[in-house]
Amino acid sequence: MSIQDGIRSIEEEFDQHGYITDHAVAISLHLVKTLQKPLLIEGPAGVGKTELAKVLARSLNTKLIRLQCYEGLDAAHAMYEWNYAKQMLHIQMRNGTNADPTQIKEEIFSEDFLLTRPLLQALKEEKAPVLLIDEIDRADEEFEAFLLEMLAEFQISIPELGTIRANERPYIILTSNRTRELSDALRRRCLYQWVDYPDFEKETAMIKKRFPDISAKLADQIAAFMQKLRTLPLAKIPGGAESLDWAESLLYLHVNELDKEIVTETLGCFIKGKEDWKTVEAVLEEEELLHP
Repeated sequence: MSIQDGIRSIEEEFDQHGYITDHAVAISLHLVKTLQKPLLIEGPAGVGKTELAKVLARSLNTKLIRLQCYEGLDAAHAMYEWNYAKQMLHIQMRNGTNADPTQIKEEIFSEDFLLTRPLLQALKEEKAPVLLIDEIDRADEEFEAFLLEMLAEFQISIPELGTIRANERPYIILTSNRTRELSDALRRRCLYQWVDYPDFEKETAMIKKRFPDISAKLADQIAAFMQKLRTLPLAKIPGGAESLDWAESLLYLHVNELDKEIVTETLGCFIKGKEDWKTVEAVLEEEELLHP
């Protein structure tokens, strides 16, 4: 298969799974598959970064392993930790057996007493999974240092056991909403892709793909409204995910056309804060969002 055929294959597979992707994103995913390098995807919240990894796993017919990052995340919760309770029970059972202490130590620090977390689990899978390290920017800078060996060598070093290498290199996708700047060391180990808010054509296509029964007029109105909405000074700009949530709600309510009343009544589908709510209501009073 040629390079272009491989890229087109990804676009077609994603389309079959209901995900409209850009050509540049398809190229990045093709490189992830062929070069086996991690991919860092940055962009605003709600533009489909997490969903991209999920669809990649479905298209490859492989397991998705997800590590949701948060402030304070450490190696014990992301990579592995020892089953302390099981170790203590084993030591108690061995008391009085005249066992060699060195032997007991080797026993309790074996893989039988190891609790695997997402990163280690991804290395131990027989078939290469998709490892999603979601919202890496929410984790502390110190946590990035734990990741470097994994991203560069596809392995984890455990002091008591040695180095555990991947059975099959996982397809690693990292996402970031840019709430903080990531380290150069992490960036150097990854391919990079920026994903922005969809333009009108892509947003319309996304809505029609997800909801085939929606009228072309309503899909166009939703996409056009969102394009204007993103020009407002909002604290939380709605992404494509909010467009799809809104479209689904409008279909459920049997709405065929947008007007000021229905938009006002369904603001909660895409507006997620009090101040943004007031901003949109004020603009709706002037009807600037509903008319060219």
